[in-house]
Amino acid sequence: MLREETVFGPIHSRRLGNSLGINILPSNGKFCNFDCIYCECGWNKDGRDDQYLPKAQEVKSALEAKLQACLEEGTPIDSITFSGDGESSLNPDFSQIVDDTLALRDKYFPAAKVSILSNATRVHIPAVFAALSKVDNPILKIDAPTNEMVAKINNPTAGYDVRRVVDALKQFNGNFVLQTMMLRGPHFDSTAPEVIEGWMQIVREVRPREIMVYTIDRPTPAEGLEKVSEEEMKKIVQPLVDEGFKIQIRG
Repeated sequence: MLREETVFGPIHSRRLGNSLGINILPSNGKFCNFDCIYCECGWNKDGRDDQYLPKAQEVKSALEAKLQACLEEGTPIDSITFSGDGESSLNPDFSQIVDDTLALRDKYFPAAKVSILSNATRVHIPAVFAALSKVDNPILKIDAPTNEMVAKINNPTAGYDVRRVVDALKQFNGNFVLQTMMLRGPHFDSTAPEVIEGWMQIVREVRPREIMVYTIDRPTPAEGLEKVSEEEMKKIVQPLVDEGFKIQIRG
C-alpha cells in the first residue's frame, strides 16, 4: 500500500482525524530501518526500485500547494501527518522539512496539529530529537520490551537496542505519544504476560502523555498473524489506566 505522492490526502485517520499526509520518502518505494512483519507497505525488499528522497524545497512547494487548495475548497485539516513509506527521519532534510511544515501550518491551518509517526530508532540523534520536539504530536513506537522480541516483530537493522531507545525517549519528559502494536504470530505472542510486564515497565519509565495501543487493521506481508481484540487490549492495559495513564485503543 505505497503512497504515490509527497503530499497525499487528506484521509480520515482513526487516530488523528482528517489528516493530510506527508511522505518524505520514495514515492514508489519503501525506505525504512525496520522491516515490520505487519507493515501495510510490504517488505523492504519489494520496495527498493525507487530510492529517491525528496528535497526540502520540493516538499515545501508540494505542501503549500495542497494546503492552499484545501483552504480554497473549504476542506478541513485536523492534522498534518508525517507517515509515508518507511521512517521519515531517514531523509537528510528531515529537520528543515519539519521547520517548513510548521511555518506553512501556521500560515494556512493554524489550528491543525503536526504529527510525526516514527519508529523512534533515531531519537538519540540530537537533530532528530530537536525536530521531533517541535511538533504537536511526536508519535513514537515501541512494540516490544526486549531486543529479541523486537527482532521477531520489527526486523530492525543492525545496532537497534531497546534500552537506547528508552533512554532517548526520556528526553521528552513525557511530552510524546507512545505507539504500540499488539499481535500474535506463529512463534510469538506480544500479549504474553512476561512481554506485557516488560512493556509496562517501559511505559512507567518514559511516562508518555498518551499511549496508542492498536492491532492489525490491514493486510500484512507476513502470514499467520492474528489481531488482538479490543476487549482483550482494554483488559491488558487496565493496570496502566488505573495508574493514571491516558490510553487510546484501536481494534
